[in-house]
Amino acid sequence: MHSKKQLLLLLILILTLGSCSSEETKRPNILFIMSDDHTSQAWGIYGGVLASYVKNTGIKRLASEGVTLDNMFCTNSICVPSRAAILTGVMSHKNGVYTLGDALAPDTLNIAKLLSGAGYKTAIIGKWHLKEEPTGFDYYKVLPGQGRYFNPVFKTAENWEYGWKGGKEQKGFSSDIIGDESLEWITQQDPDKPFFLMTHFKATHEPFHYPARHAKLLEEVEVPEPSSLLEPYPTKKGRTFKGQLLENLTERWLRYQAEPDKFWTDYPGMPFDVKGLDSVGIRKKSYQKFVKDFIRCGAAIDDNIEKILEGLEKSGQLDNTLIIYTSDQGYFLGEHGFFDKRMMLEESSRMPFVIRYPKELPKNKRNNALLMNIDIPALLLDFAQVQLPKHIQGKSFRELLIDDELQGRKYTYYRYWEHSPKRPAHFGVRSKRYKLIHYYGKPLGMKSADKQVTVPSWEFYDLEKDPEERSNLFNDPNYKKEITLMHAALVKEKAYYEDHLEPVPDL
Repeated sequence: MHSKKQLLLLLILILTLGSCSSEETKRPNILFIMSDDHTSQAWGIYGGVLASYVKNTGIKRLASEGVTLDNMFCTNSICVPSRAAILTGVMSHKNGVYTLGDALAPDTLNIAKLLSGAGYKTAIIGKWHLKEEPTGFDYYKVLPGQGRYFNPVFKTAENWEYGWKGGKEQKGFSSDIIGDESLEWITQQDPDKPFFLMTHFKATHEPFHYPARHAKLLEEVEVPEPSSLLEPYPTKKGRTFKGQLLENLTERWLRYQAEPDKFWTDYPGMPFDVKGLDSVGIRKKSYQKFVKDFIRCGAAIDDNIEKILEGLEKSGQLDNTLIIYTSDQGYFLGEHGFFDKRMMLEESSRMPFVIRYPKELPKNKRNNALLMNIDIPALLLDFAQVQLPKHIQGKSFRELLIDDELQGRKYTYYRYWEHSPKRPAHFGVRSKRYKLIHYYGKPLGMKSADKQVTVPSWEFYDLEKDPEERSNLFNDPNYKKEITLMHAALVKEKAYYEDHLEPVPDL
């Protein structure tokens, strides 16, 4: 009798351990949520002058229940190339997507194909922007090009046509539809099989439209300005390129008002008037309109993050779903007097990033390891227990999300290919403290690049003493040693990633 009890206890123990092992090794669902240009300054969890003015309930929940990355950087700060890097885990010169004019070849190996081959159900809903038909996804419902904010057209496998052709109009606001469609797809999945869903919002891309419910957000408020809003150009210790000035956006608003039927888009909050204002007054007034439109547009994303989290919670799938929210790159919100992105400066190249998976990751934690967007597919494959293909240039950072003692990269590498006189083509490296950029200023035959060559220049920043990057120290003799070391790192990193087009010049 005694031996029978022992045998029974042993069987129970084996069954219990077996179920625990099965639960521990169960692969998570993966929900990858990405917006367009929703820069860290407008998230409210990264500090800055806008922190207390943005609507971020959903974002704050993700951050409080997961890990926030402080130093995730894109490798080419513009929509199409950045998305291609995130899908493929390799840089522009490896995936063939250098500029806005390029397309991702359908036969390219991407994260969706790898996860699908490993048994995941895969889908992408929202912005695609890579021109050719999406591949690797069991289901897709994507916007043509940038798509529209209101009553957008979506294309599926049933009505796909290249370019702006094909698709079907759907009534409503883009962010809300993408959120609803994502939840609907999730509810249709077999709960016993893992899914991988890319939910890609069009927001907060120009023209920064927002739904009526957010039209009065900050209406009577004067939003604080970044300290570099009125930064002059050129300066003895300043940037070496002119950049996309905020006045260019002002001009777009005025041109749209003058000939609305002939302009490429429309804008919210019109009319806009700058009559009687001097140059300082125009920039300040333009900043107020621009940043309020941007925050209102971002508020609709946050609404839908809340909605998706609540939907997953109700269905019992929340804690078994690894959830990421990020943006394809950063964006200037008046810093240096700029809007838009493209440059290696912090506001443009930093990707805000939060990740939630309570079965493994700590809650309410910050991580300042240096990371690159090509690392994202490697991380997802790690969680999905899929072997990393040798050609992928990124590295998983799963362990360092848990262990503070582990370090990320020593340097991040960046290269922008879509040359123009005001925003020259460049490459550079960043360490925790320093940044070195070389503006080589050549088109190199790239699509969408301007053929006008610009004078090469260097910029070097001490990010500890000058986090706003307002003092270019490249010619400061006190930093000769640091610049020499960063130059050597640039040569090494460029070679490591097999980026051989246009050499690093000697100092």
